[in-house]
Amino acid sequence: MNDNRKNQSLEPWQRRIHVLIFEADTRAGKIFDLLLITSIVLSVIAVMLDSVTSVQAVYGDQLRAIEWFFTILFTVEYVFRLVSVGRPIKYATSFFGIVDLLAILPTFLSLILPGSQYLLVIRVLRVLRVFRVLKLVKYLGEADLLLQALRASLHKLAVFLFTVFILTIVLGSAMYLIEGEENGFTSIPRGIYWAIVTMTTVGYGDISPQTTCGQILAALVMILGYSIIAIPTGIATVEFSHAFGIGREVSAQACPQCSLEGHDTSAKFCKHCGSKL
Repeated sequence: MNDNRKNQSLEPWQRRIHVLIFEADTRAGKIFDLLLITSIVLSVIAVMLDSVTSVQAVYGDQLRAIEWFFTILFTVEYVFRLVSVGRPIKYATSFFGIVDLLAILPTFLSLILPGSQYLLVIRVLRVLRVFRVLKLVKYLGEADLLLQALRASLHKLAVFLFTVFILTIVLGSAMYLIEGEENGFTSIPRGIYWAIVTMTTVGYGDISPQTTCGQILAALVMILGYSIIAIPTGIATVEFSHAFGIGREVSAQACPQCSLEGHDTSAKFCKHCGSKL
């Protein structure tokens, strides 16, 4: 009863805005999202062009005007999103809510800290809304399954990473003792850096062992690195298979109270706040 009263607290104009902004099932909502995504892409392109010195020298003023235009546009949209949900704080602290806020702050921050406007490229994360527009919402459900699998394997991966961390300290220290400062291993942290680069098969080549013993140890670390790579993959694969075995379909409907998406197609109430859908 309490949640239903909260759900009914939205005024008719708030519901109309909510349907337009948050729902992709209606024609108006789909058009809005397509225009939004187009604006996001154009604004990100403008920010990237502004970072090119030759382009900025010629079109700097125009690009800055475009940047402020989109910032004001997205600010107005953000305000509308807040006023069209029953629980604005829930939306403001959600993933998309935080991204929407970060998409407008850098421009205002640039008035105090010049150059911070380039952080606006974070707007590209807002393009994730294309999943709702193109009827790819079911993949959002699969994304949830990926997160579920990662959470399930978190403890195993943590143990694995801790073991690798200990190995890099031991191997880096051993290489420091074997090679010494004359061969570039000026400290144990420098040796640990080499061990990490070698074990991950990155191999920058900026530091390498020169002695026979050091090269033998390096060869063992390289082989160990190839063996280690397969371990986290196997752990995650097992959890992924378990998660995808209990997959579900989700709808494109957003909760009018907390704006949460990804509900089951048969859901009548929000799984997060309990409000009626």
